[in-house]
Amino acid sequence: MKLAVVGGGSTYTPELIDGFARLRDDLPVTEIALIDPDGRRLEPISGMARRMLAHAGHPARVTATSSVEEGVAGARAVLVQLRIGGQAAREVDETLPPRCGCVGQETTGAGGLAKALRTVPVVLEIADVVRRAAPDAWIVDFTNPVGIVTRALLDAGHRAIGLCNVAIGFQRRFAELLGVPPSRVSLGHVGLNHLTWERSVHLDGADVLPSLLAAHGGEIADAVGLRPELVRRLGAVPSYYLRYFYAHDAVVEEQRSKPPRAAEVAAMETELLELYADPSVVTKPELLAGRGGAYYSEAAVALIASLLGDRGDVQVVNVRNDGTLPFLDPDAVIEVPATVSAAGAAPLPVEPVEPLYAGLIGHVSAYETLALRAALHGGAERVRDALLAHPLVGQDAVAEELTGLLLEANRAFLPWAVRP
Repeated sequence: MKLAVVGGGSTYTPELIDGFARLRDDLPVTEIALIDPDGRRLEPISGMARRMLAHAGHPARVTATSSVEEGVAGARAVLVQLRIGGQAAREVDETLPPRCGCVGQETTGAGGLAKALRTVPVVLEIADVVRRAAPDAWIVDFTNPVGIVTRALLDAGHRAIGLCNVAIGFQRRFAELLGVPPSRVSLGHVGLNHLTWERSVHLDGADVLPSLLAAHGGEIADAVGLRPELVRRLGAVPSYYLRYFYAHDAVVEEQRSKPPRAAEVAAMETELLELYADPSVVTKPELLAGRGGAYYSEAAVALIASLLGDRGDVQVVNVRNDGTLPFLDPDAVIEVPATVSAAGAAPLPVEPVEPLYAGLIGHVSAYETLALRAALHGGAERVRDALLAHPLVGQDAVAEELTGLLLEANRAFLPWAVRP
């Protein structure tokens, strides 16, 4: 079984390799193709991947190439993990919006829109190559903003599913608090990518969220960056990304006074690449945990194993709405538990969503529709419309200012934005 990783030069890749090595019985991989145009990253990371597999006694071979067509040929699944513009572009996404009084974040708000504009066309080009070279392969998208990118892929007719590590992170954390194996815990996870709430936590079928909040509400609230009083009043656990909405002004003040996360990650990546180039390093470094992406590999292995093995189990994925949330467009992409099989992912029925959550979900979903139009067709007016629709922007003058700043900062990645 061949798997391909587009963006194989990511410093995340050894986390993925570690999952393939540890969970070999779930996913019997024989070849892992790492694909990346940056040979300076691909060489040390592919070498690290080979050493990790050899150390674990895993028989899979690792190939490395800059050619997407060569790398994906014959693959059963293609994982896409891109960052167009690297950490430098991310730093702009994080630092530009606070100049206008808005949250600066790489996956939501104005920063998330900038990333979508840079990313969607590139991912669609890659997907077209996959369709030619590996027509039966599943495309698993980790590339942010996952919801928008996944919808772009689905709208273009690709066999694609989006995946995020937020849900599996909650599952593992709740299992730890309960003192039970994660397999006994399931989530009432609902919303859009990076805009989700856990409305229930089932232990062996019984909802234990109320008792979890009673016993650990302060700890859970701290982990998502919100006041315990809010979490207890909601009776649900918002993802960390809801902090950008529920504590917007406080976050902007923090961002104006602290170095951007991108600078921290860039320094970490430099150190990681040095470690990956060291032939004595044969297991993933502890430093990688600080890079983010906890449980990334477990989620990836589980999803691919279910798609290729027709398991029919339940996982939280990004998938077409198709009426699951009746207040959204059927073509919207939502993040909910779904049954995963060789046919794809089928969302499970969802209890009616309270207006407190449904309003924000609908608002951001409408923005995602406009953001995708801007990414596909370009144009300053489309960009401004998307910003005006986003609840983290939403003011005409701010949207206009951000449009000019965003396009100026991203001209190198947006051919349609280049001045004549």
